[in-house]
Amino acid sequence: MGTAMPTRPLVRPASSIISGFNLIMVLLATLVSACPKSCHCTEKNGLTSVQCVSRNLDSIPSDLPEDTVALLLGSNRITKIPRQAFKDLHWLQELDLSRNAIEAVDAGAFQGISEGLRTLDLSNNRIHTVPKEAFSQIRAKIRLSNNPWHCECTLQEVLRELRLDPETINDVSCHTAVQEEYAGRPIIQVLDSGINFCNFHHKTTDVAMFITMFGWFAMVIAYIIYYVRHNQEDARRHLEYLKSLPSTTQIRKDFDTVSTVL
Repeated sequence: MGTAMPTRPLVRPASSIISGFNLIMVLLATLVSACPKSCHCTEKNGLTSVQCVSRNLDSIPSDLPEDTVALLLGSNRITKIPRQAFKDLHWLQELDLSRNAIEAVDAGAFQGISEGLRTLDLSNNRIHTVPKEAFSQIRAKIRLSNNPWHCECTLQEVLRELRLDPETINDVSCHTAVQEEYAGRPIIQVLDSGINFCNFHHKTTDVAMFITMFGWFAMVIAYIIYYVRHNQEDARRHLEYLKSLPSTTQIRKDFDTVSTVL
């Protein structure tokens, strides 16, 4: 009776499985940490810093690594921060958008990163107003200096909730204001003087409503005067027409004269 040949094991060695698993993890890590082609990324302790300064960008890159902790987008041509622009960057702590051409900030621009963000730089842009919801729940130290701010009620309410950088707070000035005498002055000085742009807004609204009501009242009065005068003119013409008709007495005299002649 012959000796049975040993069969090859069907299960692969554990080392091969581990190698394959490690390869998959490396590929996944590469995909997650892929750096935008217009930026430079550095990694430390498993966290990524993305440097996109002076890259002539006109919008925020959409393919940012999800483990980004610092995102530097200064000195570009970005004009708008759209809604949920950073929604996947849950580890983001530092965001620099200074020296761009930003004019618009959507209400949900910082949704998803507001609670973990530590510093936010929006200085040296073209922002004149922001919606109240734009900085909702943000506790980061914020730089808003050197923007053409329009000082009014909404901006006052926004600033009340923010933690402005003390080093640049005096450079946050009213480029324009609902009250022209405050244009050109630092916002913090204006607010510290006791001015309340929201009260002025309410007064302006009340004046506008009064002017509108006065305008409607004047239109009603003018219509009544026109209506009365128009009816008076019709009545006068009707009266003149009646006067122009021959009277009954005259008709009788003419009839008697004709009868006599006949």
